[in-house]
Amino acid sequence: MTRLDRLKALGQWIGIGSVVGVLCGAASALFLYLLGWATDFRNGHEFIIYALPIAGLAIGWIYERFGRSIEGGNNLIIDTIHDEGPQIPLRMAPMVLIGSVLTHLFGGSAGREGVAVQMGASLADVLSHRLKLTSSVRRQILAAGVASGIGSIFGTPIAGAVFGMEFITLGNMTYGALVPALVASVIGDMTTRALGIHRTVFPTPMHLDLTLLLLLKWLLFAIAMAATSIGFIELTHRIKKIFEKNSVRLPIRMFIGGILLIALWKLVGTSDYLGLGVPGILRAFHDPQLPIYAFAAKLVFTAVTIGAGYLGGEVTPLFFIGAALGNVMARLLGVPLDLGAGIGLAAVFAASANTPLALSIMAMELLGAPMFPHVVIVCVLAYLLSGHRSIYPSQRVIHSKSGKRLQNPTAMRDLSKK
Repeated sequence: MTRLDRLKALGQWIGIGSVVGVLCGAASALFLYLLGWATDFRNGHEFIIYALPIAGLAIGWIYERFGRSIEGGNNLIIDTIHDEGPQIPLRMAPMVLIGSVLTHLFGGSAGREGVAVQMGASLADVLSHRLKLTSSVRRQILAAGVASGIGSIFGTPIAGAVFGMEFITLGNMTYGALVPALVASVIGDMTTRALGIHRTVFPTPMHLDLTLLLLLKWLLFAIAMAATSIGFIELTHRIKKIFEKNSVRLPIRMFIGGILLIALWKLVGTSDYLGLGVPGILRAFHDPQLPIYAFAAKLVFTAVTIGAGYLGGEVTPLFFIGAALGNVMARLLGVPLDLGAGIGLAAVFAASANTPLALSIMAMELLGAPMFPHVVIVCVLAYLLSGHRSIYPSQRVIHSKSGKRLQNPTAMRDLSKK
């Protein structure tokens, strides 16, 4: 490739990546605005939580009637990137946005990354088909859409770019998408900020020197984070399988899930584990009186919500689970609370999504440079210790976590059957 060809390719990626970034950033801004409204309304009118089963029944019916082609969610996007499937329907963006806002409005414990990823990918795929791009370029544009969704929703453009390349295949970074993913993620973040959206500001821990004793503590941290990640994945998948085994229709599944969530809400006697749980995440950074069971409670609330079919994703609840667990572990091991909570915030999701690099970078973008190298160590160890599991069963495995190369890329869901 000549220098002129490289310049042309760079210009193409900057142009297309910028368009993807603007589209995804604007979509994320709209979603975050509506999500803030839904959360504020629910907090001021908690009686609305009693309507969660009815809301689930309605959302489930709409998805069953009009959303068959997009019910795979994030897994559909991964499969499309690998298998060159048909265009991801544009209706995925508005349907997942509305469904997620309703989930949060009525008290479901869900996140926002699923919405960001799916809106980003569907908008990017529409663009790739309008421009009649080749299949290889289309895959790169889809990765850029994912990157822009993550970067714009969390305000972490570098982590978004790395996530867009890392979450698709375990053991093989998709560097061909690096430039469009980086451009789209940066422009997406800038667009969301330009539209007046403000993200959560986290405290920055003090610098802590790495010592041999601290390394041993981080190993214990990683074991706890990996075990919690395994528990969340297995419980969520088990709930889904129980419904599927008994052929429970989606509306009924969500209705039952809503009833279970109301029962859990009344059992614990607090609304702390409903919705995103951002106040609980922030509390984990400074409160030594945080209940030691807080991480487990949020895990169960989220597993029931996602397992029953409600929309929204898992990331922010996993941040809560990790930060709360990090708070407990920090108290047990004599580590600063804010550092322990910050590492936990990143490590549980890193292990659950098999994205240790992206989450290490995200922790530093959210919490500052003092997180390095501690968060990297714990994220990588938790990732290795969690085994071949994922909140995204469609993730392909090329190199196993033991270092063995597979003959053919294998979906995580199929690997578990071997």
